[in-house]
Amino acid sequence: MLLKGEQIPGEEFEVGEHIKVFVMEVKNEIKGPIVTLSRTHFGLVKRLFELEVPEIQDGTVVIKGIAREAGSRTKMAVESRDENVDPVGACIGNRGGRISSILNELHGEKIDIVKYSEQPEEYVLAALSPASVKSVAMDGERSCRVIVAPDQLSLAIGKEGQNARLAARLTGYKIDIKTV
Repeated sequence: MLLKGEQIPGEEFEVGEHIKVFVMEVKNEIKGPIVTLSRTHFGLVKRLFELEVPEIQDGTVVIKGIAREAGSRTKMAVESRDENVDPVGACIGNRGGRISSILNELHGEKIDIVKYSEQPEEYVLAALSPASVKSVAMDGERSCRVIVAPDQLSLAIGKEGQNARLAARLTGYKIDIKTV
């Protein structure tokens, strides 16, 4: 069953329409199994990329994290196990061919694909894209201060704080954004 809360806001389906969903739970009840489905779960994005990108299927490119606000924007961190393979380019494909079918399935939801890094500063810097970050300084164990140019502040924070919120969720760091 696909509950209303597990649908992307604004989505409406016709009887007989083919859609892709993420299976969240299967319960065995007396009357038979009950399957709970979702189109808002971040696992749907992960599975769509696994279906579309051969490098993810064979393990050359690894999805390290996904932060999602369904229907609006997703940020995904990827890493390559082969130095000759660009993980971001592999996910996007030639002229956007691979990602376009995923965007169509998600009805135009924006997807930011960033390169994962073991270095927290580099990872936070990449996660805040498309904003240009001047510097990232670690404050504590799981927090950092980011410095951006005044003209990049609104881009770094994003509409209603969405870019900063997704970057924080993706990296696991509390991010404090300041201007010079």
